[in-house]
Amino acid sequence: MDNKDIATLIVDGHTYKLPIIRGTEGEVGLDISMLRSISGLITLDPGYVNTGVCSSAISFVDGEKGILRYRGYPIEQLAQHSSFVETAMLLVYGELPTHAERTAFGNMLGDQALLHEDLMHHFEGFPPHGHPMAILSAVINSLGTYYPDLLQIDNKNELYLAVAKLISKVRTIAAFSYRKSVGRPIIYPDPSRSYCENFLHMMFSVPYKEHVPSDEALRALDLFLLVHADHEQNCSCSTVRMVGSSDANLFASVSAGICALWGRLHGGANSAVIHTLQNIHDGDYSVQEYIEMVKRKEFRLMGFGHRIYKNYDPRAKILKECAINLLNTLTIKDPLLDIAMELQETAMQDDFFISRKLYPNVDFYSGLILRALEIPVNMFPVMFAMGRMPGWIAHWFEQYQDQGLRIHRPRQIYIGQNERDYIAMDKRTQQSTFQFQRA
Repeated sequence: MDNKDIATLIVDGHTYKLPIIRGTEGEVGLDISMLRSISGLITLDPGYVNTGVCSSAISFVDGEKGILRYRGYPIEQLAQHSSFVETAMLLVYGELPTHAERTAFGNMLGDQALLHEDLMHHFEGFPPHGHPMAILSAVINSLGTYYPDLLQIDNKNELYLAVAKLISKVRTIAAFSYRKSVGRPIIYPDPSRSYCENFLHMMFSVPYKEHVPSDEALRALDLFLLVHADHEQNCSCSTVRMVGSSDANLFASVSAGICALWGRLHGGANSAVIHTLQNIHDGDYSVQEYIEMVKRKEFRLMGFGHRIYKNYDPRAKILKECAINLLNTLTIKDPLLDIAMELQETAMQDDFFISRKLYPNVDFYSGLILRALEIPVNMFPVMFAMGRMPGWIAHWFEQYQDQGLRIHRPRQIYIGQNERDYIAMDKRTQQSTFQFQRA
């Protein structure tokens, strides 16, 4: 290792040598895995903004240039030529499948769509209007109890089966959770239908009338799932990896990822976008008034800006075109699309947003697509979870194979009281200083 692969850290007159790690796309990082043992120091990085938690070969993001690639393939090419199921295979297995492999996997997805009948009682334990994300997480976790032979993956066949079960059953659970929330009878999956067609069938068919989606609707849903399939070390993906680092099984790890995704700053962001657009449509404020309130920090402009992207999110470009085409094809006049276009144009001409590099992200248009498909807002994060499932599985398995894996255990900088002696209750005079603050 020569000098260009070493960084020097000087603290209180002591010098420490840290290895430099270089990624295949030119990324450079400092390996601080031995920092505490050689110096007694740790790093402080709230939110892990500058901390790399792993080396991964699954997806690559360049936020400055607006680049997203799955296993080296640009998201734009996959959106144009691939499908969600094929892309799922790429993420999990590392390469695009052959025609025979794709056909076999598609057949397996059809075979694995049904849920064990005993698991159906699980849905009855939730209140009528229980949130679909709570149901999805709980039932996905429960799957592990029905397939104990898959709690530990020992060979390629077991992985293949576990992957098919999760990617197939997540749509069944999602559709059943929706039907439960609206009091409609369960519609069982039909293995003769494509992945997206089968999901919409379970969502919207009724015993006396089958739901027959248009080709444009199927393509829009497939594209929605595809662009959400992975996005490097985001909150939910990191959660899956953290839980998996304890040697937790795939079902439990993915279930934890669903809970992380449920947060309004993650999987709930596109719902917030729709809420904002609806408020503008209802006359609560105009586009310009809303922009000014955002600039005064009275509101956060959901759907704009990204922790990683300092350019136009490439997924947003894909979904913007998809939303416009879908609405035009379905001859749907959604006033929220016009408001979204005006909001984007106004923001992109304002120096406040330009100087801060706040561009539309994937959430800005994804909700409009789901609205056009008649997906209710409380199902938006569930749709996100369906799309992200292949990425979660890929990251869990990549880590599972890591021979040097250590359980994730971050450090902290303690800022509390120094050591003090216990005070008997009859001698306590100080009032509690407990305060609750929430932004």
